[in-house]
Amino acid sequence: MAVPSWLERLRAASKTALVQDGKRKIHYLFEDGKEMAEEYDMKTGQLVSRKWRENNTLGGSGKWQVEVGEPTSPLLGALESELIKESSSNPVFMRKDTLSSFQWRIRNLPYPKEVYSVSVEKEQRCCVIQTTNKKYYKKFSIPDLDRYQLPLDAAALSFTHANNTLIITYQKPKEILAAEEQLQKELKKIKAANNGDGDCKTQ
Repeated sequence: MAVPSWLERLRAASKTALVQDGKRKIHYLFEDGKEMAEEYDMKTGQLVSRKWRENNTLGGSGKWQVEVGEPTSPLLGALESELIKESSSNPVFMRKDTLSSFQWRIRNLPYPKEVYSVSVEKEQRCCVIQTTNKKYYKKFSIPDLDRYQLPLDAAALSFTHANNTLIITYQKPKEILAAEEQLQKELKKIKAANNGDGDCKTQ
């Protein structure tokens, strides 16, 4: 069972916490130099965002890559996003989890629900979205399942469509729910700096 290995990595990482705007922000620095920043809603304990960063080839800090949460953030360089703007009508793919499931939302998809199919590719360890009208196709993985080395289960996958948004839900396996519960207990033990201390590495 590989569940402890990812939990052990999280436990071994250097962690700092900051409470700000009703969110608990946790910054992890791993032994290999990778960084992970997470934000949790203080009221619900729900994960709001998760970003990763690793050093680039020159040894400097790379850009933050968003895994969970809004795909663009002012922290990722407001100037760059001003200079290169995607068409506002393009589909926008983002992950927004709930306490019991992984969830993805794809905005700007106006086609009716019956056009879409969402399936699991077990060998390639990914999910596939396709449309019968050939207007949209996307493959995406679930990094959490990879980190815990758990198989993909087609029965855990479902989708719905409303307000031009395709919402895909994957029920979290019991192993991940148990690990997340353990991690939350540990994160609560970290003494958090309050807003204004200015001593948090997530910025």
